[in-house]
Amino acid sequence: MSTSKILKWVTGALEAVLGIPVLGGAIILSFFWTPLLLMLILHIVTLVLTSKEDGAKAGSILGIVTSCIGWIPIVGMIMHIITAVFLIIDAAKSETASKTKAEIVR
Repeated sequence: MSTSKILKWVTGALEAVLGIPVLGGAIILSFFWTPLLLMLILHIVTLVLTSKEDGAKAGSILGIVTSCIGWIPIVGMIMHIITAVFLIIDAAKSETASKTKAEIVR
């Protein structure tokens, strides 16, 4: 499994946690919005690594946008959930796509 796939799974899981209505808001507020900054950094790193591997970039770009507007209460929660879905689907597709490419080469 490549580094970008692992980062997509990790960022997708973290976005899902931040998307939980009360828990996600409590985490973000209790750490003074630092989780949004950390997620922004993780999404940028994931985007760079995904670009190097010619992978799907939509989840990471959506994550960057989410990290920038995640401080808005209801909008942030919805964006975290949508981003989590995109990243997890991206990570799952990446695995199946790489398996298919490997089978074609054989």
